[in-house]
Amino acid sequence: MKAVGVIVEYNPFHNGHKYHLEETKKKTHSDCTIAVMSGNFLQRGEPALVSKWTRTKMALEAGVDIVIELPYAFATQKAQNFANGAISLLSALHCEKVCFGSENGTIDDFKNTVDFMEKNQQSYDSTTRQNMKKGYSYPKAASLAYSSLSNNDTYVDLSKPNNILGYHYVKAIYDQNSSVKAETIMRTSAGYHDETFSHESIASATSIRKTLFSTEKNMDQIKNYLPPSTSKWLSSYFRENQLFHRWEEYFTLLKYRLLTSTPDELAKIYEAEEGIENRLLAHITEATSFMDFMEKIKTKRYTWTRLQRLCVHILTNTTKEQLKPINENPLATYIRLLGMSQKGQNYLNHIKKEVELPIVSKISGFSDELFTLDVKATQTYLAIFPEPLRSSLLRQEYATPPIRYDEEQQKYL
Repeated sequence: MKAVGVIVEYNPFHNGHKYHLEETKKKTHSDCTIAVMSGNFLQRGEPALVSKWTRTKMALEAGVDIVIELPYAFATQKAQNFANGAISLLSALHCEKVCFGSENGTIDDFKNTVDFMEKNQQSYDSTTRQNMKKGYSYPKAASLAYSSLSNNDTYVDLSKPNNILGYHYVKAIYDQNSSVKAETIMRTSAGYHDETFSHESIASATSIRKTLFSTEKNMDQIKNYLPPSTSKWLSSYFRENQLFHRWEEYFTLLKYRLLTSTPDELAKIYEAEEGIENRLLAHITEATSFMDFMEKIKTKRYTWTRLQRLCVHILTNTTKEQLKPINENPLATYIRLLGMSQKGQNYLNHIKKEVELPIVSKISGFSDELFTLDVKATQTYLAIFPEPLRSSLLRQEYATPPIRYDEEQQKYL
């Protein structure tokens, strides 16, 4: 059996994801599709709209065969570490290929860009630092540095968000000497950060979430952009829990964490650099919402995404020391299985003797330094619920086995 991997957040699963999934299957002719999906906190430093279990069901009903969790230690990181974790998991599961969406759409351009950067890394880093001294944010400084060094049309535009991730996926394959082969599919109709609808059936997850929150959880305005199964599970999640997750729901917890921490304590948090903790403490007292707080602390030097990731690490009390193993060896050490179809289960049975990493089905009975961060992240994610719902959801997290879905009968086992 041949497997293809996709690296996703599905926040939530929408028609653009459906297009990518269908085109991936056509392009790679694989027997099994494996999704490495971020857990309850995401790469841009945000809580996922709904839980990883609900997003797993969206994925399985859309045609994914295996869903595994990208650990917190990688999921809430810059692109390089995010990609390293995801590729190492797909390698461990013996995927033949990985297929990602990009603004470029041509895989040879990504390979050319990785080769170019390998040869020009020192000049690139130096030029980026010079641009940052001029007041540019890191992404802008890096983009300008890249543009000044390359003028070849066969290179990838690294100012585009999906191109950036794609570049790091290909680089991770090279760096890890992985046997996984990369493919890409051009994104269609909606940009990653688009906040408005410009197509009749394809929209970015950003615009879908924005509309969902601005219309008081009204599904009518977004249903054209979602598969029916996504609409069903979004409605079910809100009906059962009376909320969707966003930063504003966590602001009280963040404010408490900041107001009860010293500068020295905050300086130990992962991604707290160059005295940024003092800036946070200077503005948290007067901030009345998360959006208000972010507007007060953002600068050209500190991007919105980087600040959000720092806030996530403050919320979960994740320290530099705890993530030190990632910087020393940026590879996953376990596989957290969230769900599988019958086809996915057959694939796992086919390769299980060749998989060198432990496959984790439940929290209980497994111990790993990085896995403890996943547990803590889940506890934090559920902290906004009132009792007894919160304790009930925590018990489910500890007891829930991987979701099993019969794709032929369209039912859960």
